[in-house]
Amino acid sequence: MMTIAASDGLKLFIPQVYDIVWSLIILVIVALFFHKFFMPKFNAIFDERAAKIEGNIAKAEQSKKDADAAKSKYEAQLSTARVEASKIRDDARAEASHIIADARSRAESDAAQITANAQRSIESQQQQALVSLKGEVGTLATALAGKILGAKLESDDVQSSMIDKMIDDLDTNDKK
Repeated sequence: MMTIAASDGLKLFIPQVYDIVWSLIILVIVALFFHKFFMPKFNAIFDERAAKIEGNIAKAEQSKKDADAAKSKYEAQLSTARVEASKIRDDARAEASHIIADARSRAESDAAQITANAQRSIESQQQQALVSLKGEVGTLATALAGKILGAKLESDDVQSSMIDKMIDDLDTNDKK
């Protein structure tokens, strides 16, 4: 009994031939309807998305090329700026050394001028001291001569000629 019941139970799951044929006919009609009306819309949407994706890829590639070009331009400008900065530094150093040398030469010439002025001032003061000293020596000599002679030299002309003669004698002794 079990084999008969088992074979009848299996038949329950297998459809009849007419059901299979009608199901296939309906499936073909639905497939044709789907293919005729829905597939063109799906294909259009898929093609549109594919075009957008390809366009975005092309835009991305173009953007990458533009970015690479901008980067190379930036690097060239940076390199140029570095060269210019180096040149400016070198020019500044050269100008600084020129300014230092110019200031040094001005300081040296000022120092030489100050030294020359000081030397002239010293010589002038020395001449003044010498003239003053000669005058004092003359006065002392006159007073001494007056004491030696026992009297004061009476006339100014005699005093003056005596002082001049002594100064001349001192000058000749100094030159020797």
